[in-house]
Amino acid sequence: MLIIGITGTLGAGKGTIVNYLKEKKNFRHYSVRAYLIKEIEKQGLPVNRDSMTSVANRLRSQHHPAFIVEALYRQAVKEGENAVIESIRTPGEVNFLRRQGNFYLFAVDADPKIRYERIKQRGTETDHIDFETFLANEAREMTTTDPNKQNLAKCIEMADFRFDNNGEVAALYAEVNRTLKNILG
Repeated sequence: MLIIGITGTLGAGKGTIVNYLKEKKNFRHYSVRAYLIKEIEKQGLPVNRDSMTSVANRLRSQHHPAFIVEALYRQAVKEGENAVIESIRTPGEVNFLRRQGNFYLFAVDADPKIRYERIKQRGTETDHIDFETFLANEAREMTTTDPNKQNLAKCIEMADFRFDNNGEVAALYAEVNRTLKNILG
């Protein structure tokens, strides 16, 4: 069983890579975002980035830095198929998955203006924001010394493979496919 974790900046193309792995390579998808939305709805909170951040941080601080990803990993193991876990956001999550073996972390990034246009088009609950808010949200998640909070910069640094997604989707898919061939031999 192969586990791929996906990290990256906001709107960079994490979901695009996930869709490729699901549709073309038959990976099972496990989403931190979906997990958090269920928790947020249970608590009667609005589904937005602030709620996602605060609920995720609270769960991690109440349990441990890899709590959410560990729950998703357990689900993946039960199903026993190649899996992609989307939205790795803390070094503790990366470290937990590395200890499980047969794990690779993919990081994706793109120019901020391109990413902002993508999230406007995507239009999910957390995407109805202006460019300044988009940049502020990302800055808030980029670095911290608290192991229970998002540290995208460190996760991206820890990645086994990095993808630049400033171009066409087909180019990103080709790069992911080459990487998978490299991993699988």
